[in-house]
Amino acid sequence: MAKRKILTDNDPTLRTVCRPVPRITPRVITLLDDMVETMRYANGVGLAAPQVGVLLRAVVIETEPGVVHELINPEIIETSGEQEGSEGCLSLPGRSGHVKRPNYVKVKALNRNGEEYVLEGTELLARAICHETDHLDGHLYIDFADYMYEPEEEERVSPRLRKHARKHER
Repeated sequence: MAKRKILTDNDPTLRTVCRPVPRITPRVITLLDDMVETMRYANGVGLAAPQVGVLLRAVVIETEPGVVHELINPEIIETSGEQEGSEGCLSLPGRSGHVKRPNYVKVKALNRNGEEYVLEGTELLARAICHETDHLDGHLYIDFADYMYEPEEEERVSPRLRKHARKHER
């Protein structure tokens, strides 16, 4: 296993739609192992393959210590309820925003043996499943945030105001 570099900020890879994993190979298994090590090293609860520069539909999630969910070609098949709260991302270090997500999620995926399975999650696991699968379609949580938290200022700033301010800074 090896720790990989996590892409950050405006890297175009993070905005690219990933292709399905056609078959599980030793390289895919190595990718999954490396992603778990990288996620743990960065103190994250999830990591998607595009965050380490690989445009394949694969994610790892660990919301409970020692319980790792590996999702290859995940497809969300059911959601219900709603939760809202602060969300961050290893690819956007030091930032967080207020995001609404389903409180329950059911996802269908392949495991590392190529077997299809269904994972159901609530609360943090549901949030992580949505967050990580969004990465596979080139979406970041900031696309859905009602507002962003400024770590230094502890105040809310809407994404539209932030974009407007950046244009005028140039």
